[in-house]
Amino acid sequence: MNQPTINTENLPKHLAIIMDGNGRWAKQKGMLRVFGHENGTKAVRETVESCARLGIANLTLYAFSTENWNRPKMEVDTLMKLLVSSLKKELPTLQENNIKLITIGNTSQLPDSARKQLAEVTELTKTNNRMTLTLALSYGSREEIISAVKAISEKVKDNTLAAEDINESTINNHLYTHSLPDVDLVIRTSGEQRISNFLLWQIAYAEFYFTDVLWPDFREKDLHEAIISYQKRERRFGKTSEQIQ
Repeated sequence: MNQPTINTENLPKHLAIIMDGNGRWAKQKGMLRVFGHENGTKAVRETVESCARLGIANLTLYAFSTENWNRPKMEVDTLMKLLVSSLKKELPTLQENNIKLITIGNTSQLPDSARKQLAEVTELTKTNNRMTLTLALSYGSREEIISAVKAISEKVKDNTLAAEDINESTINNHLYTHSLPDVDLVIRTSGEQRISNFLLWQIAYAEFYFTDVLWPDFREKDLHEAIISYQKRERRFGKTSEQIQ
């Protein structure tokens, strides 16, 4: 039986992935959680390259949430070191594939070494235009929305914005993701089925795909299965099937 193929005319314009299961993957192998995080970088590389080859314009990866700061210090420190080493290691891949790197989140909380490396890679890739890779780092959607509300409130207070003029575009323009389109497809690995404070505003009409595959085992075939599932769905955006047709 022939496997269904991906329709490159119907790709998600913005794919977001909650990369879950590193710790469980390591535990299954009798290793420390950090071993799972280290192996998860291989899945990141393959997924990024696969998305670029397919022609997906925007890929956002949930790399570190605001809640993740509450994890054991050793694990957080290792994750930060891994972030720095991965950015250095993956810069040639980003350049070869013409991929632009940006970040969203409260990155001021990151260690100096991580902020410095992020700034360097962001600067070196800023003119790349094949795909935008967004890393959600020290990111929480509620914090993002609170930040947007505060910024808008200041404009109303200063009389540079009228309250009655506030609309969806106003909110969008004050979010970390103001340069990105809404999310079309969210993938979450490891079998968990929740959002975990990720892009709550931006996923209003996104499709969801949950897989039991743990993130370090996620490969191109798994990505393709998710996209094929997405392409089989009818996206109605509140309308009826008859209206869409």
